[in-house]
Amino acid sequence: MSYSEQVLEKFEAGNIEEGNRLYGWALRKDDDDTLNSLAEELYGLGFDGKAKRIYENLLKKYPQEDTLRVNLADIEIGQGNTDAALQQLAQVKPDSDAYLQSLLVSADLYQTEELYEVSEQKLLEAEKLAPDEQVVLFALAEFYNMMQNYKKATVYYLTLVKQGVLRLSSVNLVARLAAAYAGMGKFETSMAYFEQIKDIDKTPDILFQQGFVYLQLKNYPEAIDMLTQLRDTNQDYVSLYPVLAEAQENNGDNEAAYKTIQEVISFDEYNEDLFSQAARLATQLQKYDDAEHYLKEAIKINPEQMRAVVQLSNLFIQQQRYQDNDDLLQPYIQENDLDPQIYWNIAVSEEHLENFKEAQNAYQNAFPFFTNNSDFLHAAIYFFRQIGLEDWTVKSLRAYLKLVPDDQELSLMLEDYEENGF
Repeated sequence: MSYSEQVLEKFEAGNIEEGNRLYGWALRKDDDDTLNSLAEELYGLGFDGKAKRIYENLLKKYPQEDTLRVNLADIEIGQGNTDAALQQLAQVKPDSDAYLQSLLVSADLYQTEELYEVSEQKLLEAEKLAPDEQVVLFALAEFYNMMQNYKKATVYYLTLVKQGVLRLSSVNLVARLAAAYAGMGKFETSMAYFEQIKDIDKTPDILFQQGFVYLQLKNYPEAIDMLTQLRDTNQDYVSLYPVLAEAQENNGDNEAAYKTIQEVISFDEYNEDLFSQAARLATQLQKYDDAEHYLKEAIKINPEQMRAVVQLSNLFIQQQRYQDNDDLLQPYIQENDLDPQIYWNIAVSEEHLENFKEAQNAYQNAFPFFTNNSDFLHAAIYFFRQIGLEDWTVKSLRAYLKLVPDDQELSLMLEDYEENGF
């Protein structure tokens, strides 16, 4: 047994100290081909530094071996040494046998630098050189999938699947293809591919993706079954809980959905979206104290998260807690791009608190956003009429009657105003 083989045996067994000792002997005693193989194995095991040292030693002896440069560049990228990687790759010329490999490594480098157009150019150049090379097709598929260009990603995944390549680099290509179709909104096609995957090959990610597609297809029982199966075996798969809760809610079981969200909150306590979802479900179940608690927690996590603010405000309005609502919303009044619902809720609170000037401002600010909302316009009509703002009363009446033309009482009110010159 060579020293290199002994090194790998010790490292894989977790005996790092003995592996390090034998590594030194391997550098001195093993032949270059054996060391090259050792470097490849060490890189795969995560011992980048040791692999790098071997490649550097070999490159000194064989400077014409561009594959060594590419391997070194790959390690440099992983270590964040972009300039060093570029220096190695720049020395690999188009006529080199390693040029195709260098293009793929270059594409990876430019992705890490978020230079996506350059990365794409490198991959397309690789495709021109080797249009049938599976690794190149896979790299393009993964690139476009990452960029959420699912239409292009499906082309490359489908090409590989049709060639009978169902798995590459530990990636299930059928699952990737199914997920890409889901990304395009083609959920039935997506499900057709998911259903081709054997149960034994379904990883937690695949189960989650398939459960999500069942949800989009409104097959709530199947979504619940698959996501519950995932939860039972992978309790810490946090992403599944909101989707499972949505499926349970759509299936008519709000109580189960509420328990699901409560469960995930217990170990993801800084996710304001979960608190908002819990509050919405609690409100539907008339658990108003719980809803208020969750919304206040969401706002505490992120005071700028307006969805939770609006939800809590709506709850206060529903409970006729106008002063509480006013106290909640006052800090937000001066902000730009305020959610229109906040203007409406301020108007309601200020009107009931008899702060009519503030209520007027809020109604007027809300008006442009609710010209197609008969409930808002109905309330605005009577408020503006109460404070004697006749031009705004008429404006609100006309907008309202476009939506509800058969309201006889308000039709007569508008006629009276128009007879008086409005």
